[in-house]
Amino acid sequence: MSTDPNRPEGYAGRQRRRLTATEVDLGVVRQRALLVGGGDVSLDAAESSLAELALLTDTAGAEPVELALQRRDTPDPATFIGKGKAEELRELVEMLDLDVVIFDEELSPAQQRNLEKLFKVDVVDRVALILDIFAQHAHSQAGMLQVELAQLRYRLPRLRGRGVEMSQQGARGGSIIGTRGPGETQLEVDRRRIQRRIAKLERDIAGVARVRDTQRKARRRNEHPLVALVGYTNAGKSTLLNRLTGAGVLVEDRLFSTLDATVRRLALPGGETVLLSDTVGFVRKLPHQLVEAFRSTLEEVVDANLLIHVVDASSPESDLQIEAVRSVLRELGAGDVPELLVANKLDAAEPDELVALKGRGAVPVSAVTGEGVEAFLETLADRLRALNTVVELSVPYERGDVLAALHREGEVLVEVHDDRATRVRARLPRGGIDRFREFLPGDTPESPGRAS
Repeated sequence: MSTDPNRPEGYAGRQRRRLTATEVDLGVVRQRALLVGGGDVSLDAAESSLAELALLTDTAGAEPVELALQRRDTPDPATFIGKGKAEELRELVEMLDLDVVIFDEELSPAQQRNLEKLFKVDVVDRVALILDIFAQHAHSQAGMLQVELAQLRYRLPRLRGRGVEMSQQGARGGSIIGTRGPGETQLEVDRRRIQRRIAKLERDIAGVARVRDTQRKARRRNEHPLVALVGYTNAGKSTLLNRLTGAGVLVEDRLFSTLDATVRRLALPGGETVLLSDTVGFVRKLPHQLVEAFRSTLEEVVDANLLIHVVDASSPESDLQIEAVRSVLRELGAGDVPELLVANKLDAAEPDELVALKGRGAVPVSAVTGEGVEAFLETLADRLRALNTVVELSVPYERGDVLAALHREGEVLVEVHDDRATRVRARLPRGGIDRFREFLPGDTPESPGRAS
């Protein structure tokens, strides 16, 4: 038994071992984690990212006990952090009696294996941590399929030397950070079986994508514009959706509490109806495996007429979060979809931060108190109308039903009665022009926006 005076009180006599899945599942203990950040970024950026990693760790069910920074221009190929720093952290892990070491960057399979041999505890990276959180929060069939696919793509190159261990963890439920997911099939012991499982998941997800595509086509036939809520995780998208539509979506003060897309109808002040879709929150360094796996879900964003980009106005890093969201949108092919910036949590925001966001065109709201929501809805209606196509039609007097439909489905700007018909100048939503094409006297003007 060690008598090191630097070790914390209560350490003596505790045997070094990995926690069991049952202990974690029942909440008997939480894994004690050392968080390691750095890379080739500035000190402020590294500290900010490490603070976010602590939130992710807490969300995953572990306790961040200690933080460590090691900034390097290039990662060490064997240990990522270098031999000296790795040995220093090994002593820290032993002294603090930690259960897991979590890195803020993605580790190669070799780096992960080398560090686990040195530390003699579990080592996971940011990718595995986020995948683990997604595995906990996915409840729909589509969400679980997509998370499983992302996990298997991540684990496949990491099988060497870990097959037996991962199989055992999977068989008992996969409750340690980085191992949650499709454990019941014990795919990790056989690369070919994993590849077959990946192929099946890809087929199943393609089937889900076809269903979603059919649903989107049906919505387009209904001619209701689609508006998608996007934003950094925990920015308040689900709270805003509940405030606007009474959707009853789960709201938690945790990262990634929403994974499954929810679509609800929303009536705007002018009487128009839009479809409002909630989406998974984004984060800095969102794993590429997740972006690819959730592509069918995130296609709601690509297909939207307008994006409502919800920003946490109370965060001092709102600018970085905005750029992180836009980076993912570009990766999805949605970088050119029109965007309305919304500064949420104005009740908790600093005045200077609100002023800065307003300067970027953001509409301030509080999804919790409802402050600013009416002004936001007016702005939303105006933005959608501006995206519509302005057309001129000639409607015979005996077709009063057409005139009523124009008032109901579009915005009538001018209405003039002549000898034979009513001449109407109106803004129509995407798809609306085809329904009224027979009443167009000439070529349809081009839409100023994406909604044509």
